[in-house]
Amino acid sequence: MTDKQNEYDLVITGGRVIDPETNLDAVRNVGIKGERIAAVTEKAIQGKETIDATGHVVCPGFIDMHHHNAAVPFGEKVALRDGVTTPLELEAGVYPVADWYARLEGKCRTNYGASVGTIPVREHVFNPEYTTQFAGDFVYDMMAAPGKAHTSMKWSTQVATPDDVTKIGQLLEKGLQQGSVGIGHCPDYMVAGTTSEEAIVCQKLAGKYGQAVAIHARFSSQMPPTSGILGFLEQMAPQEVYGGGIVFQHMTAQALLDTPAALDLFDAARAKGIPVLPEIYPYDFGGTIVSADYLHPDNYGPNMGRDYKDITETATGKPLTKERYEELVKTAPGTNVMFKNATEETVCQGLTHPTSVLGSDAFPYVLKKDGSPVFDWGVAFEDVNGHPRGAGAHGKLLRWVREKKVDIPLSLAVSKMSYMIAQFLGDNGVPQMAGKGRIQEGKDADITIFDPETVQDNSTMQDGGLPSTGIPYVLVNGTVVVRDSETVDDVFPGKPVRGSATATR
Repeated sequence: MTDKQNEYDLVITGGRVIDPETNLDAVRNVGIKGERIAAVTEKAIQGKETIDATGHVVCPGFIDMHHHNAAVPFGEKVALRDGVTTPLELEAGVYPVADWYARLEGKCRTNYGASVGTIPVREHVFNPEYTTQFAGDFVYDMMAAPGKAHTSMKWSTQVATPDDVTKIGQLLEKGLQQGSVGIGHCPDYMVAGTTSEEAIVCQKLAGKYGQAVAIHARFSSQMPPTSGILGFLEQMAPQEVYGGGIVFQHMTAQALLDTPAALDLFDAARAKGIPVLPEIYPYDFGGTIVSADYLHPDNYGPNMGRDYKDITETATGKPLTKERYEELVKTAPGTNVMFKNATEETVCQGLTHPTSVLGSDAFPYVLKKDGSPVFDWGVAFEDVNGHPRGAGAHGKLLRWVREKKVDIPLSLAVSKMSYMIAQFLGDNGVPQMAGKGRIQEGKDADITIFDPETVQDNSTMQDGGLPSTGIPYVLVNGTVVVRDSETVDDVFPGKPVRGSATATR
């Protein structure tokens, strides 16, 4: 018998519903009214539209804290095909924060949010000629046409004076007050520039506003004296004093073979009530700009166990030589590259750990024909290249779980991509996250539907933009944005995700 007292805008029938918070993992029907989930029930229900999810998993839309393409239509498109409903730019961050949010209002298919970042803030302090072309999105400003955004490398190399540190703190606080999702801090891109005093400033502000620092920790190394764990400790020490949370983004790329020891350290901190969250992407290679400090041969060789040939120029797909590396660093320091870091065994070990979460670190895509950055929604998947994690990270983890390469329950894998992230952010100054990462009545209807037997990543180092398959439906705030494995072009249901901007002391 059907329940005709409630006619829903949309119903999802017969799917295996996974709600990580309540541990529900059973066949249910889901009713949606407007932007919210209105029913999760065993009863038959009716709606204006029906999606038959028989044989599929119905779960919370994936939340990606580490997404440099959150404000770019093409980046949204590949994210949606990978099941991501809420990509967030928390590592590099943005500045000015208000301008970044204003540029996106009413224009996004996904939800969106960003931290206030020390990289763009330092550039504003040190380089008066800097004029943002992408509303504070510094990653894309660095890839803009030569000279267009007037970016420099001063953010990476210049040491702050006491007056500079004060200015940096003031701009970071302004970003928090404008609603940023915490602070993004990347000392591993400015090893010789940023001081430990700036780490203290970041954490002191995080504690003051009850938010978190998303950090690319200072060292990518498994050797003394500059080990990855030492970089983690640089941020954990002021956290112990001032409070606030820490997300250690792509932590296997910093800790490398020391990943098990680092995870034990984080678990011990959590047991004491110290909010830390280790994040990992499911790849043994990363993507960045060629001038990244950690790719300098003094570090990349002895401390990461790698060589020039382990760095690939994204646009050409060719490994670098010493000569080509030095040429690019000198003439085009923002060039997009991929590079080997942790071993696949270490990555799988880290993802198997019960307290780690997934983050893609989706990096800007470039056109194969000329290496220029990709922005537009309508660009064909096969015409671009870039690190495959931007298109396939979530599909890859689900495939690895099916193949037992990451031997965890499917429900835990879903939680690592949704609820665990929502819970951490909700506990650290992002109240909207109480409505996300869950399949429950009254929660946001951000929903991903996938086939556990076929879901997989398809992107590769040679074709980094190929979308995941086996994810036929994705909803953002109750609106279908992926239908029958095709993105829907003319809907913009995405909403901003903001920090609370309320000082706790």
